[in-house]
Amino acid sequence: MTLADHGAQLFRGAALHDLPALLDVLAPLPAEQAGVRISGLPGLRPYLAPTGSIGMIASRALGAEGKAVRAILFDKSEGTNWSLAWHQDRTICVKERVEVDGFGPWSVKAGLHHVAPPFDVLARMVTLRVHLDDVPATNAPLLIAPGSHRHGRVPVDAVEGVVARCDTMACLASAGDVWAYATPILHASEAASRPARRRVLQVDFSADALPGGLEWLGV
Repeated sequence: MTLADHGAQLFRGAALHDLPALLDVLAPLPAEQAGVRISGLPGLRPYLAPTGSIGMIASRALGAEGKAVRAILFDKSEGTNWSLAWHQDRTICVKERVEVDGFGPWSVKAGLHHVAPPFDVLARMVTLRVHLDDVPATNAPLLIAPGSHRHGRVPVDAVEGVVARCDTMACLASAGDVWAYATPILHASEAASRPARRRVLQVDFSADALPGGLEWLGV
């Protein structure tokens, strides 16, 4: 399975060497949260740069202009064993609200400004999920619908039909593995049947400059 053909690709062990350092950088963040949005964490930047162990994967898809534009730490455990219905990621995170045609609606999450951009902005992005713990089939691996990113912005009432046509796949991983996805791919997550700690650093990358004074928040 490749990013170009299916919208997803596994890079086995890509972050394994840097895993202890990454865990140290992320240690001050709140634990066991559904999603901690990361801003102003300079210790992450060397790993996300085009020459870093994580950033170089994005560079293969986007070129050297690709940069980390949003990061979230997911920390699933027995006490935070949530599930997530099938959906597309449809918003980006920016420094401040600036009204630009085609961008909206707006929302504020964890005090940060988010906006839904034109779909072609999302279509040119790539999302990396850096696995900090093992994710076997029993520990709520991400489920994806391969190829669903090619269906454009999928209306909520059409999601189940697109998933059925594309079929589904569970993205199993070992600690240190990195999964790369086309950002608009349909995905979901079930509650773990045998919950154990499952930390994932998710980073969105883009090579685009935003129009009209909008600026990516970045990491």
